[in-house]
Amino acid sequence: MILKNIVKEMAKVLVSGGAGFIGSHLVDALIEKGEEVLVIDNLSGGRKENLNQKARFYQLDLRNLNEISPLFKGVDFVFHLAARPRIPLSIQDPILSHENNLNATLNVLVASRDNKVKKVIYSSSSSVYGNQKILPLREDMRPNPLNPYALQKYVGELYSKIFFEIYGLKTISLRYFNVFGPRAPEIGAYATVIGIFLKKKRDGEALTITGDGEQKRDFSYIKDVVRATILAAEKEVGGGEVINVGAGHNYSINQLAEIIGGPKTYIPPRPGEIRETLADVSKAKKLLGWQPEYNLEKGLKDMGII
Repeated sequence: MILKNIVKEMAKVLVSGGAGFIGSHLVDALIEKGEEVLVIDNLSGGRKENLNQKARFYQLDLRNLNEISPLFKGVDFVFHLAARPRIPLSIQDPILSHENNLNATLNVLVASRDNKVKKVIYSSSSSVYGNQKILPLREDMRPNPLNPYALQKYVGELYSKIFFEIYGLKTISLRYFNVFGPRAPEIGAYATVIGIFLKKKRDGEALTITGDGEQKRDFSYIKDVVRATILAAEKEVGGGEVINVGAGHNYSINQLAEIIGGPKTYIPPRPGEIRETLADVSKAKKLLGWQPEYNLEKGLKDMGII
């Protein structure tokens, strides 16, 4: 259990975006640990079938502070995963992306502060780094957001840090690197490259690669990500720290396509895309006692893909 005291009472936790890909896996793990879990999700990207039946679900929009704030009463830990993800969406509609990624985050922080939540764990993104001259990517590097989504995630980190410094609300920001695993979206605006490739392979279609395919990504398996996220609540950190959560290995999209298998087709590159990501996870090892257990191949094997 997260809340460890003499009577070992159950912790009450709230997960925003708990019907989404990462959020639903986190909810499952928290319930398995014996926690009382509340989920807020407007189902814009999440799905009801992802929801754990033992969680208390509220279909609400985080942009409405008055509606969500009462649910934070008595909550010990908040895991804020809800967002309007995907870079292309933020480029197409930066205002809607801003509302869902920044206004919502500010509301979560205000509701947590007002209801005396013990700690907020904010899910950020490796996209805040943008293109850097040196790899691997370390938390002390100057962020270089290349698109509205990345910028919004970075500002969310700054808001989290400020809420600790000004209001004493414990916060920690986790920069996730290209998370994959079961329940990852395969179609629509929220689909990620591995999900898209897997569906195309099942459908007998060519794997669509943007640009030359030599862009590299640090693919992080969902089980590693969930474990790091829970440790961020359990450990004695919460001073606005930023911590990478990645596998520490990267692969080109061409390599990914070779691993999954099938014919390939190439289309023009998209704007605002990072050329290469690779996580330095030494800070996570030091502060959380965490290190990744899966690389890309091991994660795909765990999924039964290869």
